[in-house]
Amino acid sequence: MLSTQDNELLTRVGPGTPMGELLRRYWTPALLVSEAPTPDSDPVRVRLLGENLVAFRDTTGRLGLVGENCPHRGASLFFGRNEECGLRCPYHGWKFDADGACVDMPSEPPTSVFKDKVRIKAYPTHESGGIVWTYMGPADKQPPFRDFGTEKLAPDQVAATKLHTTCNWVQAMEGNLDTSHISWLHQWNGVDDIPDDGSDKPGYPTNAMSWKFWKHDRAPRLEIEDTWYGFKYVGIRDTPNGYTHVRMSAFCYPYNTVIASVPFNTQHGLFVPADDENTWRYSFATRDQGSIAEVGGENLFSVSPFEFGPAEVGRNGIIPRRYTAANDYGIDRAEQRTSTYSGVREFISQDFMVTESMGPIYDRTQERLGTSDKAIIRMRRLLLAAAKRVAAGGDAPAVDGDLDYRSIRSAEKILEDGEDWRHLGTDDDPMVQLYERGAAATPVAGS
Repeated sequence: MLSTQDNELLTRVGPGTPMGELLRRYWTPALLVSEAPTPDSDPVRVRLLGENLVAFRDTTGRLGLVGENCPHRGASLFFGRNEECGLRCPYHGWKFDADGACVDMPSEPPTSVFKDKVRIKAYPTHESGGIVWTYMGPADKQPPFRDFGTEKLAPDQVAATKLHTTCNWVQAMEGNLDTSHISWLHQWNGVDDIPDDGSDKPGYPTNAMSWKFWKHDRAPRLEIEDTWYGFKYVGIRDTPNGYTHVRMSAFCYPYNTVIASVPFNTQHGLFVPADDENTWRYSFATRDQGSIAEVGGENLFSVSPFEFGPAEVGRNGIIPRRYTAANDYGIDRAEQRTSTYSGVREFISQDFMVTESMGPIYDRTQERLGTSDKAIIRMRRLLLAAAKRVAAGGDAPAVDGDLDYRSIRSAEKILEDGEDWRHLGTDDDPMVQLYERGAAATPVAGS
């Protein structure tokens, strides 16, 4: 459990809060590029770290991110006119450029120099991997952009989405990092009927067999290794044939997760606070996965009875939600009794059901943690320590420009005798080397 004080420190992200100041030391997703796709397109509301902002793409294509309220009389610039390299307030015509400078004040006399003294809050932006990133911290602490692999992606390789959840960002991220819950929340009775396809042996199992392992051993043992970017950890399970199966996931400061996948994974999921009680779950590709995804064979989801969200993501990359607390996440009590463990048919809504039902900000003084919560405990301790360090005048971790952010990977495998899970997903992993050098042939599952 946490003390009331630490729970408040961990979850509150508004301006001036210790955790909010830590998060502001990183380049943070503000919106998808597709939400402001073309010059002079419609302005976009952005709620980020408890601040109300407006994004607009000016006539030259530059993306501005400014405070929502006009400094004149406070009207929302969301309703402004995006024209001729600036956003013009509809109330009195004051116009601001992407840097926040007032470039026109037509309601004042032509001889007035008042506009030269007026600015609006503006944050720098950087577009990469289909996301508009922003830096909201002190100018003298602005770090280089952390390239997780998105900077060199071709347009047809960009795949970024976001999804809204109505709970605190740490609460949402804890659910994603938890490797134990997949043996319970995401289970269904038919798992026992999945036939042994021969991949229950040292090497890479198929996705279907992986799901079977989750059900077979429902109390994984956790091991953690601290890293320069945060930590990586495994859930260790015994397979039906008596081998050691590991799912290794990674946490990168301050809200990045890279979740285990066969054979390895580089796709990041980010839990970005809109405010204390609302979170945007971003997902983006870091490189062209190509044939590497085929190692796991048949898609893990195709063998289950679950729904996996709408067939098509919204045209702007925002994933709509069909199931919420208002309709009890679509729970079917008959299915819960006879077919699926949760009774909720949509996979992602199973996660929302548990994390949102805790309330907007869970009171962690009430919780009782066990050995399966080691990764959650570690993540909290690292974030709390980092926030306190920044508050005391220190630097945020994992922001230096010379660090290899592309090397952050997760992995999943049945270990060979004597094989160390810490080797998986590293630059020395043969599977990583095979992919990185662009091998044409893809290893078969179980190899």
